Amino acid sequence: MSESAEPAQTPTPDPALQRLDRLVGTWTLTGHLVGSDEENITGEITFQWLEGGFFLQQDALIEFAGMFTVNARELIGYDPESGGFASYVYSNFSPLPLPYRWDLRDGALTISVSYPPLDATFRGEFSDDGESFSGGWRPNPGADETINIAYDVTGTRVR
Repeated sequence: MSESAEPAQTPTPDPALQRLDRLVGTWTLTGHLVGSDEENITGEITFQWLEGGFFLQQDALIEFAGMFTVNARELIGYDPESGGFASYVYSNFSPLPLPYRWDLRDGALTISVSYPPLDATFRGEFSDDGESFSGGWRPNPGADETINIAYDVTGTRVR
């Protein structure tokens, strides 16, 4: 190796990943199916950066209307082609990781999945102080509404 060879540069996270910083922490979830006043969705989600700062990890445990419990881990990274965030969810309700798309800009959060039969989008907003968010999952046009159930949820930061 020649003495003039430059040392390899360690990659650095894309600055766009900083948009996800507002998610870091633990959040309690409460919600209900659309059309119901009964609070029947509860849970907790925790977001933390993996070492290196390239991926945000989400761990979720959500009780869903007495029908099932979602236990999942998600890894979210930046997709420079779309300017958004791509993720895979590894959970107790699918034998394969499920691909999701995220975007978080100016307090608006959008999460979508289009991996049949799952085909839905979450749209939510953060409070001005960033300590809570609220929004809802809705089936995308043409999606099976018996699988892609519409529901609303509020998240409150606990730490």
